[in-house]
Amino acid sequence: MLDIRRLRRDPDGATAALARRGLASASESVAALLERDRGRREALGEVNELKSLRNRVSKRIGEAKREGGDASDEIARMREVGARIGELDAVVAEADDWIAGALAVLPNLPDVRVPEGGVECNRIVRNWGQPARLPFAARPHWELGSSLGILDLAAGGRVSGSGFYVLQGRGAALQRRLIDWMIELHAVEHGYRELRVPYLVKQDAMTGTGQLPKFAEESYVTRPDGLWLIPTAEVPVTNLHRGEILRGDALPRKYVAYSPCFRREAGAAGKDTRGMLRVHQFDKVELVRFETPQAGPAALEELTGEAARVLELLGLSYRVVLLASGDLGFSASLTYDLEVWAPGVGQWLEVSSCSTFSDFQARRANIRFRRAQGAGTEFVHTLNGSALALPRLMVALLETYQQPDGSIRLPEVLAPVVGFREIRPGE
Repeated sequence: MLDIRRLRRDPDGATAALARRGLASASESVAALLERDRGRREALGEVNELKSLRNRVSKRIGEAKREGGDASDEIARMREVGARIGELDAVVAEADDWIAGALAVLPNLPDVRVPEGGVECNRIVRNWGQPARLPFAARPHWELGSSLGILDLAAGGRVSGSGFYVLQGRGAALQRRLIDWMIELHAVEHGYRELRVPYLVKQDAMTGTGQLPKFAEESYVTRPDGLWLIPTAEVPVTNLHRGEILRGDALPRKYVAYSPCFRREAGAAGKDTRGMLRVHQFDKVELVRFETPQAGPAALEELTGEAARVLELLGLSYRVVLLASGDLGFSASLTYDLEVWAPGVGQWLEVSSCSTFSDFQARRANIRFRRAQGAGTEFVHTLNGSALALPRLMVALLETYQQPDGSIRLPEVLAPVVGFREIRPGE
């Protein structure tokens, strides 16, 4: 959530930053917020003066009564003051609700390093490895998976409809052991604390990380409980410290968690939907960090490198893409996407988005820290990144390491991890 004080200090700068994100109504939204904020502050100032007056007069009334005097005029006056206070309290409460609702639908302001423009202005900042060029016609993963008996798209459709799939045999084992391997890598080599988190969360948790109200139509909610299926482990992990004040000397907090992820992907029909490229349920390992504002920028670079380490160990060519302002996620102020090359579909596939949210999520979830005992509180900066999302990682592995006969020969690093090196039909 944006800081209303920042809008007061620099309304033109905030308007320009929101416009960079493609918000056509940026000027009107900021102006309406500031107008309602001015009315709220005026009402609050008057109500505070009246409450102070009532306190002073109440003392005089008490003294008059003790001395046997007549305080009826003052009492009548205070009844009028009390009625006015009630009116003003209602004005302030209504303004608070309106302002909170208006701020809830405004996205985060982009970092100054973010390029301006839409997806076409995304900037490649780094490449690693050479995209695999196979000496034979590369087959897409859905053909490979079907012929090997490890991917059943039809079964997923029978059970749940389009956008779901079933992994079998060594395909299922490969994904399960990749999850364990990535968690172990981030916990042991990168110093993250492993968590096992709920996959259903309260509405407040979804609001805290910015999924609601913006992405309600792309999320799944249960009835009658009103619990939401998580779109990413970012939601429960970030909300672990909802409403808390953390010790400054305990930062950074670094967590790694696996979860299934559930996304309706409203409006995505027809876009990269074949095979495992865009699905409604998928597995993901997530990294979440809580940092001081000063440490945030360096932490994002480190986190991105930690996610990329998985691809390097697997020998998969990737590139790091700095997202332009019009392509940023709702809560992010700066995002690096990791895109891996998949030769079977001939595409760069996003397998991770590594983002800093500045204090945007922390304000929504009220997560603060205190630098020292007795010091004031500040909002933490939150960051997260997929490390990694499994479907497209599986796609890249299968398509990159396919053999001319249609089998898969996995990279050597995975042999001790998964317990096999090859995938052949019927295994």
